[in-house]
Order: sequence, then structure tokens, then C-alpha cells
Amino acid sequence: MFPCIEQAEKYAAKTAVICGDHSYTYQELIEGSASFALLLLAEQPDLREARVAFMVNPGFDYVKIQWGIWRAGGIAVPLCLTYPFPSLQYVLEDTGASVIVASAEYVSMFKEYAAAKGIQLLIADQQTETSQRTLPVIDNSRRAMILYTSGTTSLPKGVVTTHANIESQVTTLVKAWEWSSEDATICVLPLHHVHGIINVVCCALYTGASCEFIPEFSPAYIFDIFLSGRINGFMAVPTVYFKLISYWETLSDEQKTVCKNALLKFRLMVCGSAALPVSILEKWEIISGHILLERYGMTEIGMAISNPYKGERRPGYVGLALPGVSVKLVDELYKDAAIDQPGEILIKGPNVFLEYWNKPDATKQTFTLDGWFKTGDVAIHENGYYRIMGRNSVDIIKSGGYKISALEIEEVLRTHTSIADCAVVGIDNEEWGELIVAAIVVKETIDAKELDTWLRTKMASYKTPRKYLVLDELPRNAMGKVVKNDVKKLFI
Repeated sequence: MFPCIEQAEKYAAKTAVICGDHSYTYQELIEGSASFALLLLAEQPDLREARVAFMVNPGFDYVKIQWGIWRAGGIAVPLCLTYPFPSLQYVLEDTGASVIVASAEYVSMFKEYAAAKGIQLLIADQQTETSQRTLPVIDNSRRAMILYTSGTTSLPKGVVTTHANIESQVTTLVKAWEWSSEDATICVLPLHHVHGIINVVCCALYTGASCEFIPEFSPAYIFDIFLSGRINGFMAVPTVYFKLISYWETLSDEQKTVCKNALLKFRLMVCGSAALPVSILEKWEIISGHILLERYGMTEIGMAISNPYKGERRPGYVGLALPGVSVKLVDELYKDAAIDQPGEILIKGPNVFLEYWNKPDATKQTFTLDGWFKTGDVAIHENGYYRIMGRNSVDIIKSGGYKISALEIEEVLRTHTSIADCAVVGIDNEEWGELIVAAIVVKETIDAKELDTWLRTKMASYKTPRKYLVLDELPRNAMGKVVKNDVKKLFI
């Protein structure tokens, strides 16, 4: 049985999920996921790792469907709510999804495509079975989920995690961050991303805590929840904390004092998915009385390094290796980095993903011969703590909690009839971590606003450049390769 179900049975009568004015118990989640699993199974005894893609609004239905897929023996493939259809189509075709589940407002997006491809299309909140047929027994070595992340190539890769991987990722954080059934949190993070799925939702529901979902992000609404006293934990990316700080600065002195008194009662506040600027950490400490717990992880490994829950949290550092996770730094030859010298982070442990979906060569290349996962991130180990230095490749941009492939954006930009060439880079930005910018060589005059509008029909809005610079030619080296560090300098 999937571990979350076993845990949920211990807290059957307790509130698990809150959405607006509605709350749902663990028992309702157990029953709802079982019914949805039976709907997926129909007459089959086991989905046998069939891929089920779902585009479902955050809330009870999302969790019910995710658990239902797992309980039926399928592989869950969560889709981003803000992706344009071409991006979703890539995921559907790459995974070979045989079922699509969508909230009512997204059904029209898939209807024609599903009919043409012979894919079953289900509505998220439709009536499900209530029979007591036996569900399959799922071994924890089986594949459980595929999340898509941009690598150093132009096309995203599907990261496959098993049930054992997920259990390891969750139980490690539950122990390290001391989750309990007395906790309550809210999810403000996207649920096609490991931060929201594992760190917030799975950790909360594994421990009998409650998780509240909000319809859309609003700093004012978030502060109302803070003031209500109904939550004691909060996790977000640096961009969210930046927006919350900006809102707090509009409040009166009296309101600021009330906010701080409420936030002082919190048990845990975490920041991750992008480097946390020290200025944001220091400002949030003034606002809340909390030093944000910064940690390091990625889609392929869940979380691997964390500042301690109890103990010193060092600004600018991501902390120490989590229990059960092995970490080492290596040089370009994959030999141990010299003491006090930067090196690429390698990770080994039960938290590490199984494979890139249908990409055996890419999977092989990302592991060393003795089984260490190559993260591509560079760090230095100083006085026992790790400090992230950046990426091995300038083609990965960390913006707003996402890791974004510059090459993917460039490929799309080059399809525009007015663009002859381009180079996309990230430049340091306090709010976003890195701001996506593009240097372009044009065939004819083009309006930046019109270009932005066009690009948003081709890819997710968070991947679109925030600034454009028109050049006669891109800076290149003797081999003709674009020198991206020189491109960055043009924007600073």
C-alpha cells in the first residue's frame, strides 16, 4: 500500500485538506482516492504503470486524483495549469499518456486532441465508483511519477521517481524538519513541481497535518491567513517572499506589529527552489522574527541539503547533507575537490530518481560509473556548510523558483519571422533570483510588446524574457560560439 494511505488511516477523522470554505478529512481522501482508482481501472486489475496526465486545480480533487492514480498502479503526470497547449502536448506525447484528467475549465483544451489520439478524457470532479473491489498491491519499487524539468538541451526531460524514491524524500524531510499531526500549512506553490508536491503537500499529509489550498496568489490574502492563526508553517520561493515584503512595506506601523506578533508563533518557515538573497532573508527576519530555513534540492533528488531545523542557519548557505543522503564535491575529472575549493555537487541515496523517461543515454550520462548523480550545480564546503556557487552551464536560468532552459527559449524565438538570431541569459535580480533577458538580431524592426505576446502563445509565461536588447551581431569566440557571459555584461 502506498505509504501516504497507511499514514492517512491513522488520522481518519482529522482535517486533511482545506479549500476556501470547505474542509475534507483524511477518511474522505482515502475514500475519494479509492473511488477514483476504481474509475481508472474500469475492468483492469492494475494500470501497470500506464501514464495518467492530470491538469487539476490545487485542492481536494488534485490530491484525490494523484493518490487515485498511484492506488490504481499508474504513473502520475501532473501538468502545469499555465502552460500553453504546445507545451502540454509535448508532455502528453513524450509520456504516451493513455488518460487525461482535467478540471472542468480545462476540458475544452484537450477534447479535440484526446478524441483524435484515442486518449480517455475524464473530468476531475465527475461521479466516481463506490464499489468495494480490491485495489492492486503496489510494490514501492514501481514508477510513481514523472515531472518535467528543463535540462541543458532545448527539450525538457521527464524525471521518473518510484514510490520508494518519494517515500524517502518525504520521510527524510518529516524527520529533519520535525513535522507532526499538529502542523498546518498552506500551499502557494505550483503542483507540477517537486517543491509543492513533496515538500508541502506530501509531507503535510504523511504526518496527519492539514494543508490549505488557495485559489490564486495574493499577498494581502496570504497575510490574512497568517493573521488568522490557523497555520504554523510556510514554504515558498524567494520571489514569493519578495512580494510579501513589498506588501508588508505598505502597511501601517500598527499593522506591522500585529503581523510580526502573529508570525512569531510559527514553527517553521522555509525558502528554496532558487538562491535566497541575503537581503530578503534579513528583511524577513525583521518582519517575522524567523531566519528562513534555506535548503537545496532539485526534481531528480528531492531535497539533499538543508540548514538545520534546530541549530545555526547561515545566510547564504544551504546547510548540511540531510540524513540518508550522501553528498560530495568533485572537480572536472570527477575526483574529490580539494578542501575549500568549489566543485560540482554529486548526490547518492534512496531519494535519487530512477531515470529520465525514454532517455537511456541521458540517464547514463548524468550518473558517474559508481552511481553518483551529477547535479550540474557547483558549491563550496566551508566550515561544515555548503554554499551554492552557481550552475556548471550558463544555459540554465533559475528564475522565480524554476530552472529554465535558455536553449528552449532560443529555439522558439528563432522561429519568429523577424528574428535572425538570439541569445537568452539570466542576470541577477533580487525579486526573481535571475531575470530572463534576450539579446536579439533582427531582420526587420519588431515591437517588444508584440514579441512578448507572440511568445506567450508558444510557451509558459514564466519562461518569457523580461527585457530585450537588439544587437547588430552577437558576441562570439574564435570558434563562432556565442559568449554568453559577454551577453550578460551588455544588460548590466
